[in-house]
Amino acid sequence: MRALVVDHAATAHLSLAEVADPVPAPGEALVRVGAVSLNYGEVKGATEPATPDGTVIGWDAAGVVVRAAADGSGPAVGTPVVTLGVAGWAELRAVPATLLGVVPGGADLGAVSTIPVAGLSALHVLRRMGQLLGRRVMITGASGGVGRYAVQLAARAGAEVVATSGNPAQEESLRALGAHEVYTDPAKVERPVYAVLDNVGGRQLVDAFAALQAGGVLVSVGRSSEADAVLPPEALLGTDARHDRSIRTFFLLAGPATDFSADLTWLAAEVAAGRLDPGTSWRGPWTRYGEAAQALLDRRLHGKAVLDIT
Repeated sequence: MRALVVDHAATAHLSLAEVADPVPAPGEALVRVGAVSLNYGEVKGATEPATPDGTVIGWDAAGVVVRAAADGSGPAVGTPVVTLGVAGWAELRAVPATLLGVVPGGADLGAVSTIPVAGLSALHVLRRMGQLLGRRVMITGASGGVGRYAVQLAARAGAEVVATSGNPAQEESLRALGAHEVYTDPAKVERPVYAVLDNVGGRQLVDAFAALQAGGVLVSVGRSSEADAVLPPEALLGTDARHDRSIRTFFLLAGPATDFSADLTWLAAEVAAGRLDPGTSWRGPWTRYGEAAQALLDRRLHGKAVLDIT
């Protein structure tokens, strides 16, 4: 089969190559991939010297089951699915039943391919925050993949959504997704917030933490700024107005037995029905992988990049 592999001598450190077909384990379905979604983290990882040439990467992919899992788990042959895992930028991938969700018939596979990392991360972080109805929730890096899903899901949970994006041109689109307030920087937020989903790190994490009300929580999801977050000593003082605040880390695949099938299925249905906007800002055939990857590396995309497998 053909796959996108790490190639440090090529544009964006990726190239198309022939590799061996995956051999599914008894609890894995074999999926013929129709579309994949690119995340900044995996594209950036391909440029790291420690990632060997020839490595097949890619977390997000959608396609159709061509061989059901031998142990009877998961969907039948012919079922469209959205999948999470490694080695997804290929014509075929083997996926455990716990890491795939069923997609409604006729749905756009490119749109649903954006779900696994971004949609699941947003959903699970917001759940960690607890009851959001009537509470102020800040989303930093709101115009990115995780951020766009988080704005929509938080708004649907009844939160008063405070979105931040470094690009002022994103304000109108973020308000359309459900944001009540939009800022270019967390330091400009005027009233305290109950919780923060931080995609940026660095100085923005520090300023977002300062915006937390007493008992509030900041969940660090991404570090797109690639800058250190240095908290001043006074940030940790337990004053009456700012006591009992916390910072939590997040890793989507934290547990080896995590079952995302129900959440992936639900998110796919919401995207297919138009109730969630995946925010695809770049789409093309996978032969244009270099163009898409470089646009992500250059931070020229707001939203998701999708490659259709042809």
